[in-house]
Amino acid sequence: MALSSNAQGFILLLAAASLLAVTEARTVVVGGSEGWRFGYNYTDWALQNSPFYINDQLVFKYDPPSEANSGYSVYQLPNLWSYITCDFSNAKLLASQMQGGGDGFKVELTQWSPYYFASGEKDGKNCKDGLMKLFAIPLPRWNN
Repeated sequence: MALSSNAQGFILLLAAASLLAVTEARTVVVGGSEGWRFGYNYTDWALQNSPFYINDQLVFKYDPPSEANSGYSVYQLPNLWSYITCDFSNAKLLASQMQGGGDGFKVELTQWSPYYFASGEKDGKNCKDGLMKLFAIPLPRWNN
């Protein structure tokens, strides 16, 4: 049974759309509607929202310090051990406590390598006790 030209055109359109979706970078809010906050499990969130690809952007949205929270930040940790132990001694501050409001702080995943993020406030308590850490390993986009 041969496909009609309309059906063939529709299949071609679907194939082209799926290729386009693979090649376009995504902008993803870390934590979704929960944002970047104490007590949310970002490891589970990352597993549910992966894969990430090179040139995707992660957006960290969080409230500035207040009576209700001590403030959050975004650090990039240098390696897996620093991530596991919440060791900020060689970490790079990417976003201060005041940079997560509004549209949030954006980080573009530019390389095919692991990225380790954590909040370093309260001497690492946000990372250790509050689960405020996330890793992402962006995959290459093969259709670029």
